[in-house]
Amino acid sequence: MSYLSCVEIEPSSQAAAAVIWLHGLGANGHDFEPVVPELRLPADSGVRFVFPHAPAIPVTINGGFVMPAWYDIVDLSIDRKVDVVQLRNSARQTQALIGREIERGIASERIVVAGFSQGGAVAYEAALSYPRPLAGIIALSTYFATEASVRLDDANQGIPIFIAHGAHDPVVPERLGRAANEFLSGKGFATAYKTYPMEHSVCPAELADIAQWLQATLLDD
Repeated sequence: MSYLSCVEIEPSSQAAAAVIWLHGLGANGHDFEPVVPELRLPADSGVRFVFPHAPAIPVTINGGFVMPAWYDIVDLSIDRKVDVVQLRNSARQTQALIGREIERGIASERIVVAGFSQGGAVAYEAALSYPRPLAGIIALSTYFATEASVRLDDANQGIPIFIAHGAHDPVVPERLGRAANEFLSGKGFATAYKTYPMEHSVCPAELADIAQWLQATLLDD
């Protein structure tokens, strides 16, 4: 089986958990690679980080320019019209990476799916429809593009979800992150929602909160 090309960062000890982290529009798998040391996880944490590269496709909102993207975005209205077929295909490719981690000896319950912006929309779809229990989701500066149509799998009902957003985000308005949180908490998911004084980015305080969440989700007994 063919998989998305990925940047992988192995732990110093044997891998016992994994974080599959999807980048945003126009970036690539190297985008969040520098985040790993900044998380300052324990040296013996055993967490493998997998950063897939999105394929290069034409993106309508950028004049059809070809760039790395998980799916096409048709317009930036409040409804954020997107190519759902492409999004679901990216979700399936992400699920294939989850399956590969399981084949490499990582229990599904110790796999986190993370994503920034476009990558977060794919992370929601991939993780919440996955038929085996996962450790959780990290959704950064993103929105739930398939909220109305996702097939929530019982295997992941109630998994923890860390949602973070910039209070001054001009690209993905903070209200979209808040709407996702309200929908998911209403469905019984254990969400943690945080905002930061930033735009469409990440910041040190956010990374510290992610590290704390990962520690509690993957490492603490």
